[in-house]
Amino acid sequence: MKLLRLDHFGIEVAELARAQLFYTGVLGLDVAANLGDQVLLECGGQNLALFEAARPPMTPQARAALIAHPLGRGHHAFRVNADDFAGAKERLAAAGVETAQPIDWGDHDCMYFLDPDGNLLELICYRDAAGR
Repeated sequence: MKLLRLDHFGIEVAELARAQLFYTGVLGLDVAANLGDQVLLECGGQNLALFEAARPPMTPQARAALIAHPLGRGHHAFRVNADDFAGAKERLAAAGVETAQPIDWGDHDCMYFLDPDGNLLELICYRDAAGR
């Protein structure tokens, strides 16, 4: 068997409407389909499926620990351009989103953050040959 490409990925959320507002309003994704118990969001030619699932709220202590030490944890990474990455920390902060400090990996930068349900997400921006 050979996998051709990722078709979609799914994230469990406690409140579908709240999650949809976050992913569309804060992250700028577009709704591809609303299927009642799930919402498909278009993300660069692939879909992100939001599934409403009963889950206990993440404690503030658990959220703080996850955002303080995000490396090596399961997450979903979204690629952005340099301009969007440069303004991301302020945009996320204005929306009340918890973020880790950006990390400079030499050839790319990344920043981890949490969605309203505590799902760990990452913004990643690769640099061009000029280092931008």
